Amino acid sequence: MNFENDTIVALATPSGTGAISVIRLSGEGSIHAVDKIFKGSAKLCECQSGTIHYGKVYDSENSLIDDVLISVFRNPNSYTGEDSIEISTHGSPLIVQKIIQTLLKNEIRIAEPGEFTKRAFINGKIDLAQAEAVVDIINSRTEASLRGARNQLDGMLSNKIKTLREELIKVSSLIELELDFAEEDIQFVSSKETLLLIDNLIEEIDQLLKTYSFGKVLKDGVNVALVGKPNVGKSSILNYILKEARSIVSEIPGTTRDIIREEVSIDGILFRIIDTAGIRATEEEIEKEGVERSRNEIKNSDIIVFISDEMSGFDTDLYKHLLELTTCDRIICVQNKIDLGMLQHLNVDVKVSAKTGAGMNDLLNYMKKKSLGIESYTEKTAILTSLRHSEALKRAKAHLINSKNSLLSKLSGEFVSLDLRNAEDALGEIIGVVTSEDILNSIFSKFCIGK
Repeated sequence: MNFENDTIVALATPSGTGAISVIRLSGEGSIHAVDKIFKGSAKLCECQSGTIHYGKVYDSENSLIDDVLISVFRNPNSYTGEDSIEISTHGSPLIVQKIIQTLLKNEIRIAEPGEFTKRAFINGKIDLAQAEAVVDIINSRTEASLRGARNQLDGMLSNKIKTLREELIKVSSLIELELDFAEEDIQFVSSKETLLLIDNLIEEIDQLLKTYSFGKVLKDGVNVALVGKPNVGKSSILNYILKEARSIVSEIPGTTRDIIREEVSIDGILFRIIDTAGIRATEEEIEKEGVERSRNEIKNSDIIVFISDEMSGFDTDLYKHLLELTTCDRIICVQNKIDLGMLQHLNVDVKVSAKTGAGMNDLLNYMKKKSLGIESYTEKTAILTSLRHSEALKRAKAHLINSKNSLLSKLSGEFVSLDLRNAEDALGEIIGVVTSEDILNSIFSKFCIGK
């Protein structure tokens, strides 16, 4: 991306027809550029920051384009930290196109993906973890994922990382100062104090790393595969969860020939439920393909709901086959059709009736428990939702362990200091204090152009 002092423009609202569209500009020349095409009660260059002005915009031939509202933001009090303008127009793609084309004639260029947010990061309005939270907020689909992204944008994770990093900087600075006075044998911090600090930091990092599986569920949702022999009620269970008939239900074995995917939010968590074809030996080509796809879904799912019924009983052979595709901790064993009253005592986790709804709430609660684990976190807890953050913390922990081992082995302070500094850098990558252009481009390329 080009981060010189050029002015950029892009549509900030979704493309297409709507009630209004918002065009965003940022850069030193943004206010002056809009002043050239805007006619209102006052010149924008004379207006205060945080004010909105009604008027009309015209093209380069002085032909009227549209009535607009102009929002003025002056640096540093803007999203990007630069002079910025937002133009609210009627939601016509043609109007948007004409305004942007007119602006492009005034030494303005189209913004690249995520460039507005990247400028906010570069200008110190937000750190890198907060910048990543912006796209998570945009993509959030449940209350839980929105809350998690909002907390990250508010700096909950960043503040935690900054605190850990500041503690590291203190002790590493003292150790490096000792190196300058090595001949005088002056000690500014004892080995015992340093070891205690390192142990505390490792414990803090471990606590953060434990939140990753929980945070990943909040952010990405949970893939759940419904698995079982034909006609045990997989589709009926799916239909009950969805509260509507999405899958065809019949008494003919093997009705589901392909993978059926549906999404449902349960207590703020997004579950992607996959109704698989019944797994059984078959010579019918279409059903055989469905069975093979089912096996692939099982491998890639977070939770497997293994369904038996009162008539067929628990299929031990199929369960063993599941264990070849996944691990037992991912499997929930469910007995369906308890309304038939045959009272088989199956070794299962939950007993349900998709027909009457009996036990279905127990199944949903079991799915939530299985996906979230035993740890519980509040909205005031710093939570990891990014693999990038998790990997950086793991590197920081590894360097801390190395520095601890160097201390215990009574190695020179250079070895201890080097690993402490590397741990600082790993933490700094999370908030963007230490980063590379490749990492920045990778992060911001995932944004839409107007954000």
